Amino acid sequence: MMPTAQRRLLFLLLALLSAASVAIAAAIGSVPLGWDQWWAALLDSGSEFGELVWRLRLPRAAAAWTVGALLSLSGCLMQVLLRNPLADPYILGVSGGASFATLLGMSAGAAAALLPALAWAGALFSILIVFGLARGEGPWSGTRLLLTGVVTASGWAALISLLLTLGSDGSLRGMLFWLIGDLSYARLPSWAPAILLVIFALCFGMARSLNVLAMGETTARLLGEPTRKLLWVVYLLASVLTATAVSIAGNIGFVGLIVPHLMRLLVGSDHRVLLPAAAMFGGLFLVLSDTLARTVLAPRQLPVGVVTALLGVPLFLLLLNRARVKQ
Repeated sequence: MMPTAQRRLLFLLLALLSAASVAIAAAIGSVPLGWDQWWAALLDSGSEFGELVWRLRLPRAAAAWTVGALLSLSGCLMQVLLRNPLADPYILGVSGGASFATLLGMSAGAAAALLPALAWAGALFSILIVFGLARGEGPWSGTRLLLTGVVTASGWAALISLLLTLGSDGSLRGMLFWLIGDLSYARLPSWAPAILLVIFALCFGMARSLNVLAMGETTARLLGEPTRKLLWVVYLLASVLTATAVSIAGNIGFVGLIVPHLMRLLVGSDHRVLLPAAAMFGGLFLVLSDTLARTVLAPRQLPVGVVTALLGVPLFLLLLNRARVKQ
């Protein structure tokens, strides 16, 4: 457990870095702004660059930060739920259902404003499938949940491949970008930060139970935790976080896998510290990744999922190597 002073300093640093990343995202792009132009745009949304900053860059940066925090928080919960440090927010098929419903809407020519609702509907349907099949009649089994989720995700992947095969050439590029994870047309609905705050508050209140659950079901049961109920609550909260993130930006990989690992190395496994640290660093990480995606080949833009994968793969291999050396 980190001393209180160090914990407060860490949170302050992450908050300042998050604000700085949003400021950088607003200033950098295919049309670079000097700091005097950026400041003038902030003060006057009707100025020459005000619309660029207030209507394009800042909303996109806010969406990126929120999605990064959602995925990181979901990753923390999934790793506790499955007691597996390799678990990520997409492992139990929630994103597959959301992706299928969204791509089906794109294929049918649905308006862009309807896509988040379709993603949520698909995610909810997938949650109900996994919940119903994994619950069964017998006792809770994390292995049963994992297998059910993986098989469900494989089924959604097959249906998505079918949609891509049958889709028109005109919609194929947009569908692929969305599958990889893209913030080009992302908008941050007001309910997304509300969901993040509410679930974060619930998880923070459950931090002690999460610490106990991470030790194993038997230990948690001996310490008086209602493990079956707690595990389902954790699963549902993680699924809602994932569905919200996917409905905004598609499938952005590695954020929910890498960020909890890094923060666990830095602050330890106490979820009273890990949860807020992971949420803030996840938002910071995705804002900077999206800024790279917008600028590295400007004026062309990359899907942010490509950048997170290029950053996440070598970083994850380093973490695995570090763990192997310690053993």
